[in-house]
Amino acid sequence: MLHAWIDALTRFVQAHAAWAAPIVFAFSFLKSLAFVELVVPGITIMLAIGALIGSSGIAFLPVWLAATVGAALGDWVSYSVGRRLHGRARDMWPFSRYPEWLVRGDEFFHRWGAMSVLLCRFFGPLRAVIPLLCGIFEMRRSVFQVANWLSAAIWGATLLLPGSLLGAWFR
Repeated sequence: MLHAWIDALTRFVQAHAAWAAPIVFAFSFLKSLAFVELVVPGITIMLAIGALIGSSGIAFLPVWLAATVGAALGDWVSYSVGRRLHGRARDMWPFSRYPEWLVRGDEFFHRWGAMSVLLCRFFGPLRAVIPLLCGIFEMRRSVFQVANWLSAAIWGATLLLPGSLLGAWFR
């Protein structure tokens, strides 16, 4: 069923190229929200849209910018939620049930600092949890935002560019 949904969305983007950037923005944003990213199939959609960019002539720059802005804003929301939770995070699900997640996150965060945002952008469930932890552990906003926007730009290009180049080659 999920595969059929992804195929339908991909066909929609192919038929309506003007919707590529808004769709990529939405999926990038959702993929960056804490814990929401576990149920949103954004990576598959991003790779498929990357291939459509090259094969159908959709402009790369607006779609890449949409991916960057969506991912960065999603992380910013997760970071802001973490800042608000701060001391109460240990009492809330899932951390109340899995307290070791906070301990391991704290160790990882303090070991890697701002690089944790950049590194975890590329690793599944950590992608959306690290910004939340950065907020909980009170990483400076300016440091977080530099790492956030830089990693979002690299992430968007990493997902869209290979498919775009491959699609253009086949075209």
